[in-house]
Amino acid sequence: MDTALMIWKRVVSWTGIFTNIISDRDLKLTSQLCKNIHNLFGTNLSFSTAYHPQTDGLAERMIQTYEGMVRKFCAYGLELKYCDRFTHDLCTLLPALELAYKLSIRASTN
Repeated sequence: MDTALMIWKRVVSWTGIFTNIISDRDLKLTSQLCKNIHNLFGTNLSFSTAYHPQTDGLAERMIQTYEGMVRKFCAYGLELKYCDRFTHDLCTLLPALELAYKLSIRASTN
């Protein structure tokens, strides 16, 4: 139940309850604990075809976008003029990238 509470506090409280989760059959998502969490939140767990990442194209596109953002930050981010007071590490970077991604307008989601 500690894990379910942690997921509630750190994921669900920020994103809302998912109605459907598509997984690549990762053992972490097929465990009994995870099944109990899905039952608790009422989510439906679907499995993609093995070795076929295009099954969930929107998520794959989001991951590609994040990878590009991280690469650009690593290449150019340390020179950012207005970020002197922030540390340039992933703990600072990832929430900033998440905010930038959520605020951006994308053709796939309007």
